[in-house]
Amino acid sequence: MEIKAPEDKPSTRAVWLRGSFMFLFMIGFAIGQWLLNVLALVQFLWLLVARERNQLLARFGNTLSIWLAEIGRFLSCATDDKPFPWRSWPDASVPPSPANLIR
Repeated sequence: MEIKAPEDKPSTRAVWLRGSFMFLFMIGFAIGQWLLNVLALVQFLWLLVARERNQLLARFGNTLSIWLAEIGRFLSCATDDKPFPWRSWPDASVPPSPANLIR
């Protein structure tokens, strides 16, 4: 027999389900953070050799950082919306500004 929670509070089962999603997203966050660090290193090496940034890496890094922020909002319970893969990959329609590039 399951005890029902008051209307404004989630049930114990819902909390455990969210906890399992949180655990999965913690793993995803760690992998994404590692990937962002590798991407930053590759971008630095690209800058060193080519003297210009790699646009593909910049766009992917932008969307990856948006995804990591979405995970952070989910993990901190600021939102109940689950990030990718439960919804589409973030769209960074505004490319990173070239004004921030050190010349």
